[in-house]
Formats: sequence, structure tokens, C-alpha cells
Amino acid sequence: MPGPLQRRFTHAGVELAGDEFPADDARGVALLLHGGGQTRHSWKSAAATLARHEWTSITLDARGHGDSSWAPDGDYSMDALVADLVAITATTATAPVLIGASMGGLTSLVAVGEGRVRPAALVLVDIAPRIEPEGSARIGQFMRANPNGFASLEDVADVVAAYNPHRERPASLEGLKRNVRLGEDGRWHWHWDPAFLVQRAGDQENRLLGYDRLKDAARAVTVPTLLVRGKQSDVVSPEGAAELLELIPGSRFVDVHGTGHMVAGDDNDVFTREVLAFLDTLPGRPSAGRR
Repeated sequence: MPGPLQRRFTHAGVELAGDEFPADDARGVALLLHGGGQTRHSWKSAAATLARHEWTSITLDARGHGDSSWAPDGDYSMDALVADLVAITATTATAPVLIGASMGGLTSLVAVGEGRVRPAALVLVDIAPRIEPEGSARIGQFMRANPNGFASLEDVADVVAAYNPHRERPASLEGLKRNVRLGEDGRWHWHWDPAFLVQRAGDQENRLLGYDRLKDAARAVTVPTLLVRGKQSDVVSPEGAAELLELIPGSRFVDVHGTGHMVAGDDNDVFTREVLAFLDTLPGRPSAGRR
């Protein structure tokens, strides 16, 4: 299968990088949005699998992440992320399926619930309005650690392994280069704008958007919705998942055993199987329907 096609989108002075995995006789388009501190490459295997099953898939680097440009004004607010998503969905020929993990899921939930985007369906990956403080704090600690970077990729691998102890350590370190950049100081740094982290670290309530805003957004969602939770997640609890199902009538839920917050990275085969099973329940071929 040929490699993905590079895509570029520009909005509000920020160039957003993407990869498109085209499908033959596509049923529709899936947009995959990563979590905070990640890059579009976290979706590579999932996007390739979806493309093989007739879903043209576009993976995106959020502003300030990966190969997307840094926001010139340092704006990494949820409203800015949602506005980027609105601009990107305006370029798709049909209403896309939104698949968002963590920050990408929050962006999708707010965009849909507040009437900015009308997708064909919504897939939330280990994220819900009720976010467990312990899991959120652990993510913040991971992202704030090592502000001066790493001397080697081996050091990067050690930190990742400590955060995800249940995930098998990769035999090669080359894949880590997608998530770090080599700075002028000769050290490896995470592939995101430091301003993104500073802004999010200052105010817990702002960082989590506000529980009420997320609940209100969920209540307003009317498109088919799937929540994929990591069974070992410390970010979304069983109670948080149950609440989402109440907030979005008719929504579906699956618990993926052996995975944590990074569900797709922990077990991509099971993740994509569950998503494809959900997509097979959608009526016909998705059609344009953005509000």
C-alpha cells in the first residue's frame, strides 16, 4: 500500500500538517485528532487500517504539535482548537467521522455539541466530560517533566516506559523521532510548542475546559457516538463512561482490556476492530451535513 499523501491546511495564521490515507471506493472520510503532546503519527496504524476498510482517513497535527506551525499569538485554547477543526471539516467533500483521543476528543465533543461541526459520527477515545483528577494530574506531570530535554533517545524511551509500564518497549528507537525534535542545543525535546504547556499548566479548571461546558456539549450531541475507553485508564472511570452514555442517548461504549489512556497505541488491532464495527452500523454512505 502506498504511503500517505501530505496535506496542509491554513487557518488563523497557523499551518496545520496532515497525512491522508486514501481508500478505494471510500464510504466516507475519518478525521483523527491526537491527544495533547502527541502527533498525527500516533494514528498511523489505525488510519492505514481504516483506509483498507473503505474509509479515507486524515490524521492531523494540532496547532503547536508535530509538523504544524506554532501559534504566533500562543493561543492554544479550546476555542482555537475548535476553530481549526471547523476550518478543516469545511474542506472535506462529505461530513467526516471525527475520531478524537484525549485533547482531540474534547475538541471534537465541544465542536459538535456547540453546533460548530455536524459530523457523520463521533468517536471519543478515552475522554468524557468527567475527567478523573488523578489521571489528569499524571498527564500534566509527564508533560511538565524534563523541560530541558533529553540527552538521548534512550532517555526518551525510559520516560515513556515509566509512564506506560504495561506497554511493551519498542525494539527500535527510530519511531520516537516522530514525537521529539533535535534542538539547537543538541538535545531531544518533545515535539510541541512550550507555550502550549505553559498555558495549560496555569489553571486546572481552564485546562479541563470546565465540567459544565463539557456536559452541556455532550447533552447537545445528536450524531451516532462511540466511547472507546481503556480498561486500565485513570482518566475516564467506569462512572465517567456511564455518565456519558446518559448524556448522549443512544451512544455506545466499549472497554478495551489491556489498555490505558493511549488506547490505540496500546492495542491498535482491537481499537480499530471496535471502531470499524461501529462504523458499519452507520446508515449508508455519510453525506455532507455540517451546520
